[in-house]
Amino acid sequence: MVVISVCSLKGGVGKTSVVLGLADAAMRKGLATLVVDLDPQGDATYALGAKATGSASGDVLESPKRKVLEQTIVASSWEGAGELHVLPGAPSTAALDRPDAEGESLHTLRKALGKLDYDLVLIDAPPSLSGLTRSALVASDRAIVVAEPGAFAVNAANRLFAAIDDLRRREAGGLQPLGIVVNRSRPSVREHAEQVKVLERTFGPLVLSPVLADRAVVQRAQGARQPLSAIAGSAPMADAYDALLSRIGRTAKALRRRTS
Repeated sequence: MVVISVCSLKGGVGKTSVVLGLADAAMRKGLATLVVDLDPQGDATYALGAKATGSASGDVLESPKRKVLEQTIVASSWEGAGELHVLPGAPSTAALDRPDAEGESLHTLRKALGKLDYDLVLIDAPPSLSGLTRSALVASDRAIVVAEPGAFAVNAANRLFAAIDDLRRREAGGLQPLGIVVNRSRPSVREHAEQVKVLERTFGPLVLSPVLADRAVVQRAQGARQPLSAIAGSAPMADAYDALLSRIGRTAKALRRRTS
C-alpha cells in the first residue's frame, strides 16, 4: 500500500481536483483505492458521491480503531467504482486542525491506515500547514504539492518542502516529496507559461509531467459527481492523470523493493 498526500498552502489551486483525477485513473486501473478527505470543506466527499454514515475522518483521528474505520469508510457512488472507498470529510474535522499539534497526535492517522489493506491511499489535505496537513504527511510515503502557475507558487512550494523535510527528520522518516503538480495552466497566457518555466528552473525534476491544463470538463465532472473520464471531451485530461498515476506506480514499486 502506498499513501500519497496531496497538499497546497492556499485554496483554489485545484488540490481536490488532482485527488479526484488520480482516483479516477486508479479506478480505471482496477486499484483498490481509499480517498481520505481531511479537508473540512468535504469537497472530495461530495464529488465522489459518498454517503457519510454520520462519522467522518475527524472521528478516526480521535479514535484510530478498526471498528471506527469500519463504521466511517463508505463506497463511492461513481459508476464502475469497484473498490474505490472514501473516508469522508466534514466541517467538524476543523476542530482538530490545531496549529500547535505535535508528537503523538500527529500519528493517529498513520496508525489507522496501518490497519487497512488498499493498493493506494490518496489524502486530500486542507490548504494549510496546521495539524490536519501535518497528520496527513506523517501518515504518507510521498507528498504531492499542487501549485498554480502564479507569482507566489515558488514560495508556497518551498514552504511545503521545508515542512516535509522537518517532519521527515522528526516524525516521519519514510516521507519524501513526490513532486509538484502544476495545475490550471493556460499555455496561451504568457504569465502562465513563464511561471511554469520558473518552477521548472527552480525545482527541476520535482516538477511532475504533464502540466495540467485549466479545462471546464473538470468542473463539469465534479458538479455531476461523476469520474472525469465519464464526461464527454475529457480524454486529454484523463490521459494526463493516467500519466501522473504511472509516476506514483513507479514510486510504489520502489517502495515495495525496499520493504521486501
